[in-house]
Amino acid sequence: MSEANHPDWRAYAEEMAQRAKAASMELARLAPGVKQKWLQQSARLLKERSVALAEANHRDVAAAPSFGLTDAQVDRLKLTPARIEAMARALEEVALLPEPIGEVIWSSVRPNGLLVQKVRVPLGVIFFIYESRPNVTADAAALCVKSGNAVILRGGKEAAHSNRAIVEVMMEAGADVGLPLDSVQLVGTPEREVVGHFLNLPQYIDLAIPRGGESLIRRVTAEAKMPVIKHFTGNCHVYIDASADPDLAERITVNAKCQRMGVCNAAESLVFHRAAADALLPRICAALARHGVEIRGDETTCRLFPQAKPAVEEDYFAEYLGPIISVKVVEDLNAAIEHINRYGSKHTDAVVTRDWNAALEFCRAVDSSAVMVNASTRFNDGGEFGLGAEIGISTDKFHARGPCGLNELTSYKYVVFGEGQVRE
Repeated sequence: MSEANHPDWRAYAEEMAQRAKAASMELARLAPGVKQKWLQQSARLLKERSVALAEANHRDVAAAPSFGLTDAQVDRLKLTPARIEAMARALEEVALLPEPIGEVIWSSVRPNGLLVQKVRVPLGVIFFIYESRPNVTADAAALCVKSGNAVILRGGKEAAHSNRAIVEVMMEAGADVGLPLDSVQLVGTPEREVVGHFLNLPQYIDLAIPRGGESLIRRVTAEAKMPVIKHFTGNCHVYIDASADPDLAERITVNAKCQRMGVCNAAESLVFHRAAADALLPRICAALARHGVEIRGDETTCRLFPQAKPAVEEDYFAEYLGPIISVKVVEDLNAAIEHINRYGSKHTDAVVTRDWNAALEFCRAVDSSAVMVNASTRFNDGGEFGLGAEIGISTDKFHARGPCGLNELTSYKYVVFGEGQVRE
């Protein structure tokens, strides 16, 4: 169906979703080797077509000023030769991950001889809506299809040419190896209206995943008639306990905040046990300041580090995604946990301590998708956790939490084998 001359976006969305549903039924029965060949062929073609991909990307980058993109956003938009190589390598890595579909998660032989198995199955059709970075197009398609799902991709208009070029390569690879038609589809219109129509098709689409700014995620969550995997913000904390090693505390905090500031697992809030504040707060705040980070703190913070600006309550809720951090001094571990659970976004929180009991209590009581002990918040990532890749990070509790890899894009069903048993 032609997007350019199609004013009936509801019909457009429904037809695309119907085709995806049909493809998902075929994918559920597909031999695992076909998906692996598709990923490997896609990787080969991405490398071979690097010049064409770069040309398509150049059109997007040239148009970036008209969309009001910042320098950081333009940088994320660019497909350099190294990034195209990395995109292809990521597909090769996903190809080598264990096949999730058909895995027997649990089994039991009942007293009557019935063999009961809990078997991993695909979700069906995933609607993935995202912004800017074109490499996400390949990553999302790879993870969805590897986990047996058809995917409908809706990227941002700022990356339209790049996304189309990538999807065309992956569709060509699919045709080469016999992947079901319409396993991967790209929404070809920038019309915002069409998103709402997709979100109202739970009879065809089983899951929606938004990845981008908070306004996008809140819109999808509000409008979707199917389940949504998402996180709104990444207000991640580093808590410096009374027994923290000074060198470790400084290294972890600086890495968590400064290694890459504009990402969801970067630290935005720093909390000190009062017993550690006198010695460590000036040192760590000075280290952050050397990296250009503005300190916004409570009264104690401003006294111990005079360059700090007074914080208001909104600062403790904020996801800055840039060179600002909030700082709070608390009386003890329990007060730190209370502060994090109140102001945090349930994304990633870290404790630096030499007290094993304090570490365990922090892990038990902090209600976040990932809790780090003596490690940077920046490690909350599918690749770093050994999942191979991720389609996003969820702060929900149903049905997935934390980095979402292949297993998080599946469900399960019970399969029961009998020999004529009947229930008395």
